[in-house]
Amino acid sequence: MDVIELSRLQFAVTVLYHFLFVPLTLGLSWILVIMEAVYVMTGKVIYRDMTQFWGKLFGINFALGVTTGITMEFQFGTNWSYYSHYVGDIFGAPLALEGLTAFFMEATLVGLFFFGWNRMTRRQHLLVTMFMALGTNLSALWILVANGWMQNPVGAVFNLETMRMEMTSFADVFFNPEAQNKFVHTVSAGYVTGSMFVLSVSGWYLLRKKDIEFAKKSFRIAAAFGMASILSVIVLGDESGYSIGHAQKTKMAALEAMWETEPAPASFNLIAIPNEKEMKNDFAVHIPYVMGIIGTRSPDKEIPGIKDIVAENRQRIESGQQAVTALDMLRQNRDDAAARDVFERHQDNLGFGLLLKQYTDDVAAATPEMKDRAARETIPKVAPLFWSFRVMVFSGVVMLLVFGLSFWHSVKNTFAHKKWLLRLAVVSLPLPWIAIEAGWLLAEYGRQPWTIYGVLPTHLSASSLSVTSLYGSLAGFIAFYTVLLVVEVYLMRKYISQGPGSLGTGRYDNEAH
Repeated sequence: MDVIELSRLQFAVTVLYHFLFVPLTLGLSWILVIMEAVYVMTGKVIYRDMTQFWGKLFGINFALGVTTGITMEFQFGTNWSYYSHYVGDIFGAPLALEGLTAFFMEATLVGLFFFGWNRMTRRQHLLVTMFMALGTNLSALWILVANGWMQNPVGAVFNLETMRMEMTSFADVFFNPEAQNKFVHTVSAGYVTGSMFVLSVSGWYLLRKKDIEFAKKSFRIAAAFGMASILSVIVLGDESGYSIGHAQKTKMAALEAMWETEPAPASFNLIAIPNEKEMKNDFAVHIPYVMGIIGTRSPDKEIPGIKDIVAENRQRIESGQQAVTALDMLRQNRDDAAARDVFERHQDNLGFGLLLKQYTDDVAAATPEMKDRAARETIPKVAPLFWSFRVMVFSGVVMLLVFGLSFWHSVKNTFAHKKWLLRLAVVSLPLPWIAIEAGWLLAEYGRQPWTIYGVLPTHLSASSLSVTSLYGSLAGFIAFYTVLLVVEVYLMRKYISQGPGSLGTGRYDNEAH
């Protein structure tokens, strides 16, 4: 593996680990708000105990999320220095705001949440819990604004004087439809994760006939919040699919394994066996019209197929070649009016011209074969995207069933006696993480070969590191993060096994002595 592939792998590993913790933090924070709000309104101590017990699990998870997140962000400077140089003015703004408006807010309020129970009134502590939950969502907002800009780079232009991308409109970056869709979809997925966690653990208590009233009340809250959250994920996922159809046609075609442009509205490939080499599906089961409606919200708009996109990108590479060549002339002579005119006419395709840098330093001398190869490689590998999308959707459908049945039997007050439902809740615990990791793969791998879609190729973004140092740091990250994960699982299992008895109130089973 070369420097680029190792850098990508290292970032992928750290993000994968980090995203084991983030969704649960997002979801549990608002479940704590609901539980404590009921405590404030009713005065029933059991709801305070619920807030403190689930809050303890939240705190363990929050600490691990912060630890893995900080090191992940440092990699922009260590492993992706040219990326940071090229777009730092834009990408750095939301990351700075995340630290200023969310990170310090979370750190302060988490401390107040745990140590302020006997120092504040009920309403004051509830306010702390609410702002703590808001802080976790603000953190996700700024990170996803940055990531959304990488998917759909708006509000920025290339500056000929500095030879870098610079921001022209912060409002365009913030209100980028791709960023907003990613934010609401991601945080809703976090709410589903928190709900499934509470539902599964509560179901386990009920199966063991342990702390029944505590578990029943927790189960009801998780079922209701989870039902609302999974419906939000599905609706917002549809909106995200629509935005992908506009901003990233390559990703849309790849996740659907759509090689040819079909008559509108396009069918949905329920199952397919993509053949990358021959650019066709060896086998496919179609559902008519579905993909066209999802991707275009119209019965008469086409979704371009992979072959047509490759042909279009081939033309953009030709144009980009001229932009790169003109830019090289302007580096030598900033007053070259002819070169400036050529650059301005082809500037929109500069990123596509930079794709040729992978094959030759002299872009002007790139051969037709190089251009053909570059155009072909603007399409990410189809099979990983195709199946990750279906894993995500299948997991979501199963969770909709689980939450729907749990909510229905909660309303009827029959869930505690339905062992099959409780077992279903317990075995469904991994589903949110499976869906989220598949969704992350879809979003990030589907952007390749770009770090910034259509602007900066991945192969130009990395730092000048040695393969040896990357293997060493990768091994170090895997070892360290695995230790953290083991610690997380150990602590979670320990306190889940003890249950609310770990609070030492004298009101529950397995009281800690």
